Amino acid sequence: MEHSLSTTLSSSDAVAGTRVTASPRASRLRSGIVLATLLTCQLMIVLDITVMNVALPRIQSDLHFSATGLSWVMNSYSLVFGGLLLLGGRAGDLFGRRNLFIAGATLFTLASLAGGLAPTAGWLLAARVVQGIGGAMAGPNTLALLTTTFSDPKARMRVLALFSGMSSAGFAIGLIVGGLLTEWLSWRSVLFINVPFGLAVVVLALLYLPTAQRQSAHLDLPGAFTATTGVAALVYGFISAASDGWGSATTDIFLAAGAALIIAFLAIESRTAQPLLPLRLFADRNRAAAYANMFLTPMAGMSMFFFLTQFLQDVLGLSALATGFAFLPTAALMFTMIRLIPRLLPRFGPKPVTLVGAGSMVTGLILLTQLTTDSGYFPLLFIAMILIGCGLGLAVSPLNVIIMSNVEPHEAGAAGGALQTLQQTGASLGLAILVTVFGTATRSAGGSIQHALVSGMTTAFAAAAGIATLTFVVALTFRAVRPTTAGARRGQTPVTESSSG
Repeated sequence: MEHSLSTTLSSSDAVAGTRVTASPRASRLRSGIVLATLLTCQLMIVLDITVMNVALPRIQSDLHFSATGLSWVMNSYSLVFGGLLLLGGRAGDLFGRRNLFIAGATLFTLASLAGGLAPTAGWLLAARVVQGIGGAMAGPNTLALLTTTFSDPKARMRVLALFSGMSSAGFAIGLIVGGLLTEWLSWRSVLFINVPFGLAVVVLALLYLPTAQRQSAHLDLPGAFTATTGVAALVYGFISAASDGWGSATTDIFLAAGAALIIAFLAIESRTAQPLLPLRLFADRNRAAAYANMFLTPMAGMSMFFFLTQFLQDVLGLSALATGFAFLPTAALMFTMIRLIPRLLPRFGPKPVTLVGAGSMVTGLILLTQLTTDSGYFPLLFIAMILIGCGLGLAVSPLNVIIMSNVEPHEAGAAGGALQTLQQTGASLGLAILVTVFGTATRSAGGSIQHALVSGMTTAFAAAAGIATLTFVVALTFRAVRPTTAGARRGQTPVTESSSG
């Protein structure tokens, strides 16, 4: 792998017009620095989605948020981040991914510093909006840079599996980090922690990240407007559904507007010579199925983090720190599966790997429907967390590889932006649906407050298991292939071959 990475980086420098005279050891060191820089940025962006959850009670107390206003600490970031991902990915294709990545990481870091210093609620919300803008600039270009920089098939599979691992396990790690920082320091530290890592990412990117050639093209402004406003309207509609219910006029208006704008966006893209989102990306059966599961899996998976955090704190009475560490089995199993993906995919192809992952996730969610007010952490909750961690690792990690493995270099940013947009929108929609299911079940349940709370959670887990079953059905559509000698000689992976026809 080290040889392939250094070879790839050398070729990338040649594209950029830079002569490489470094020794093999220096090239391997540089390849490791580039990989660490890109993965650290991705982890930083993903952590920010969950790391704030544990700190919300302290934030509400210090900055005097109302109960409804507090949700916007999370929603303001999600709304802007989800709405701008497609635009950020395509802008990187056209104006330079390295430039967009560095600018986005810089903006995210400065906004984190400003948020940590926030004296008022409005100041914090403004900082979160700017964080979302920076994340949308850096996120899809992180994935595109990984895909184009590490072009050797084996190296690409490894780094994409690691990227997927950072994206998936980051949710669990965020709860652990948030619990540690909130307990030991203050809620402001969950924002300040981004500053040293963000500075390191920017400096190392300036020094080591190879410059890719820009594409001679124009930005699809009508597509950019309809995509950005459409996704933002949908995300806001889902947020409104979670807080006000599906019968709310605000929910209906924004969901209808979002759907209309997305339809308009697709119509524009089908007629534009240089689209923001090339629809041919979905023509490949394996890639289309991977995109579908990238939408569905977060819909089901987010429920575990959201509801189990409440169960551990409100029912079992764990502290924020203990709650974070309770998710260690999930994070550990995710990382374990991620390490196995580069070996499993070439041997078995995407179909059996994702089927096993989806089945494991469904089983874990079904186990969570058996929770009661008397349930402890062991054995039911512990086993469910292991199954879900294994399931998410196997079900999600191959998707990045399938989607990005044979994308044309000039469309890598668009493909990455579409991937992360579907992931973000799926998570928002899933949470809105499951919170609504939870609220309805809680209101109709009798008994104590804790009994009603657990009843709502188990009903939501049942709905999540139903959504996870859909990921199993979609995984059945992947082509089942085996590696071929010819393919190996061409340097292709089984994923590439299975998705080419």
